[in-house]
Amino acid sequence: QVQLTESGGGLVHPGGSLRLSCTASSIRGDIYAMGWFRQAPGKKRELVASITSTGNTNYADSVKGRFTISRDSPESTVVYLQMDMLEPEDTATYLCTLSTHAGSYWGQGTQVTVSS
Repeated sequence: QVQLTESGGGLVHPGGSLRLSCTASSIRGDIYAMGWFRQAPGKKRELVASITSTGNTNYADSVKGRFTISRDSPESTVVYLQMDMLEPEDTATYLCTLSTHAGSYWGQGTQVTVSS
């Protein structure tokens, strides 16, 4: 069974940085894309960033220029989200997602809190 494990969340002051990591295991077949969503209390889950197997990236307008999604290689089962210039509005649970031919999978999430 595919498992996604996130790490790197925590409490940070406004303007600070965090780097999230997500490691996937027990994957069968090629990875089409990996990405990060976030969900704050009382709000809908929203896409933060995604990266395809060919390296194409997509970002929410609210994080463009501040967040960077990356993988070490097209075959890598690890995806990173570098988050800089964090704002209180970025506070949320961040969830990793992965898509293969067999379907989409989700991690349990890691909490990011931006507060002074």
